[in-house]
Amino acid sequence: MTAQDQDRDPWDEFDRLKPAAPDRVAGYPGGEPQGFGFRTGVRSARVAAGFAVYALVLGTVLVLTGAVVFAAEGQWLMLGFLAVVESVFILAFMWLLAQARNRRTPR
Repeated sequence: MTAQDQDRDPWDEFDRLKPAAPDRVAGYPGGEPQGFGFRTGVRSARVAAGFAVYALVLGTVLVLTGAVVFAAEGQWLMLGFLAVVESVFILAFMWLLAQARNRRTPR
C-alpha cells in the first residue's frame, strides 16, 4: 500500500456514486421496508409466520434441554425459571403472529 492510498478517504468513491433509483420514501434509500414490526423487509405473511414458528421452536428446544439438565440435578428453582422463560417465548410467538397477520400493506 502506498502513502497515497493511505491518505485517501475510503468513502470518497462511495460518495461520488449517484443513487441507482430515487428513494420511494424520503430518507429511506430504496424505500421503507415493510416488515412485521422490525423493519425487516419481510413481505410475505407466510415468511413472517415461519420466522415466528422458528423462533418458538428454537427457544423451546433450548428451554427443554435446560429443563432436562436442571431436573436431573434437582435444581427446582432453575426449572421454575425456565418455565417462566418458556412462557415469554410463547407470548412473543403470539405477538409475532399477530404482527404477521396485521402487517402494513405496501404503499
